This record gives sequence, structure tokens and C-alpha cells, in this order.
Amino acid sequence: MSAQTITPAPAAVQHASASPLRPGFGRTMRHSFALAGRNVTKFFKTPVVFVDVVLTPIIFLLMFVYLFGGAISGGDSHAYLQSIAPGIMVMTVFQASVAIGTALNADAGTGMFDRFRSMPIARSSPLIGAVLADVVRYVVCLGTLIALALVMGYRITTDPLSTVAAMGLLLAFGFSFSWLSVYIGMLAKTPGTVQGLMTVVILPMTFASNVAVKAETMPGWLQAWSDVNPVSLMADTMRGLLNGGEVAGPLLGSVCWMAGVIAVFFPLAMRAYRKNAG
Repeated sequence: MSAQTITPAPAAVQHASASPLRPGFGRTMRHSFALAGRNVTKFFKTPVVFVDVVLTPIIFLLMFVYLFGGAISGGDSHAYLQSIAPGIMVMTVFQASVAIGTALNADAGTGMFDRFRSMPIARSSPLIGAVLADVVRYVVCLGTLIALALVMGYRITTDPLSTVAAMGLLLAFGFSFSWLSVYIGMLAKTPGTVQGLMTVVILPMTFASNVAVKAETMPGWLQAWSDVNPVSLMADTMRGLLNGGEVAGPLLGSVCWMAGVIAVFFPLAMRAYRKNAG
């Protein structure tokens, strides 16, 4: 009676099947950009997603300049336009970040995350790809706002390099605060809840800032908040880069806020996403 020989599977194969290797940074970013391209294509196939980022800057700029500008500036609407246009750029990009959390929350309810789990991609790629794709919405928002501001009489008084730097910083600002929206989107039960919670965060930060009025006109406690508010700091940075003036101080504060928001909410969003994805 012959003995049957059983050849054990190589240890490396057993280990690989039991614990798949995690994609490295390079592969993760390739997956993320591929999914971002997919999302951008979907954006342009359904252009209704751009309605809010087109209408919001138009409404805000017209409302502040023509309804409130005369009273706030003492009748000099042009000077007020020069001051508020960079601030409105910051405010509208900041508010546009709400949509990413709402959209991802809706995807969670459709089983989209289960489909991503079955694909051989990095677990973080769907979130990173969605946030990268959302930058296209910020570009549309800024393009609309700048075009309208120029028609209304706003003029950039600095050099082209400063203008490009200002636009890049605004996109980075929207990208960083998107992770706060993503985190809330992963925790909330419904898309409506995401919008409600983000509104609670956004309103105190946008309207208790120096976007529309000078901080010196506020009560002392509110002025103290406005001086460290990321929206105020970024608005001052934009005014310095586009209109001329101090840049270094507000820029440093803005960069610290952006780095801090990403450092806190990126890992929180990823952990919440992994729980949602099972």
C-alpha cells in the first residue's frame, strides 16, 4: 500500500491568502485619481450638480454689494466690492464643501461602499477620489464668481503669480475642509442630517468673520473669534494676494488651520468609512 504524499502550500502563499498586502502610497493614489476621473465624468454627464456652485456666488456677491454695500461702506460700493470679493471667494468655496459629505452619505445608503469593498483597490481610495473630484466644483465656483466680480467692476491689482497662488490656496482650503464634511457624512444617518450639521458649523465661521464687515466694528469677544477664524484668515490672505497688502501673517494662520483640519478629520473620516463599509 503506497503512502500518499501531501505537499504543503508555501508559507508565503498561505500568508498572502490570509492577509492580503495593503497597497502602498503610489497605488493608493493611482486608484484615487482613477475614481476621481470617474466622478468628474459623472459630474459633466449630470451638470445639475453645478447649479449650487454657480448660483451661490452670484447670489451672495449681488446681495452683499447692492443690498448691504452702501450701508456698510458709507455709499462707496466700488471700494466695498474690492474688499468683499476676495472674502466671498473664501465663503462660497467653504460652503461648497457641504456637498461632498451629503453625496457620500447618500452613496452609503445605496450599497456603493459594498461594491468598492469587492474591488482590488485601496480601502481609502473611494473617499480620496471623491474629495479630489470635488475640486472641480470649486473651480467652477471660483470661475463664476471671478467673472461676475470683474463685470461688476472688481479689479485684481497684483501680479499674475500672486493671482495663481491665491486660486491654489483657495482650492487647498476647500480640499482641507472637505474632510470635515466627509467625516460628518460618514456618521450621519441621512443626507439631510449632514446638511443640518454642516450648517451649524458653517454659519458661525462665515458670518462671524471679516468677510462682510471689519472685525474692529464687532464686540470684543466676537472680534477675538474673528481674528483667529480660518475664514477671516483666508479672506485676509486673498485680499493681500489679489488687492495688495499683508500676506505672511494671515497665510501662516490659514496654513495651520488647513493642516490641523486634515490631520484631525482625515483619519476620523477614514475610520468612520471603514465602519460603514464593514
